[in-house]
Amino acid sequence: MSKKKKSRFKLHIKRLEPVRDKYMFTDNRHPEKGIMSAVLGCISVTTYAIAVFFTYNNGGEALLQYAAAAFVAAIFSVVGLVLGIMSRFEKDIFKFFPNVGIILNSLTVIFVVFLIVLNFVA
Repeated sequence: MSKKKKSRFKLHIKRLEPVRDKYMFTDNRHPEKGIMSAVLGCISVTTYAIAVFFTYNNGGEALLQYAAAAFVAAIFSVVGLVLGIMSRFEKDIFKFFPNVGIILNSLTVIFVVFLIVLNFVA
């Protein structure tokens, strides 16, 4: 009598599932305040990056134009942060744009606070 060895490999057969499970039907929408928050966050982050780059190329001396652009970007970031938080509390929305806006604007506000503290310390 010979005994059959059990194989360690098992064959898994996947059942065919209905196609409707791959689509998500929802009434959610992208909030306008959240989109505006993300746009303002992108503008403020880009403005600060360009201002820091031009200041670095100028030998560390910031011109008045760079400071004015940074001030406007700071206002944009505070407004964008408020819009992002307001849109996050709405119901039946996709949360992608409010989250992106909150993150970008928070980074910009933290960077502004860092620059202000660095100015008083140095």
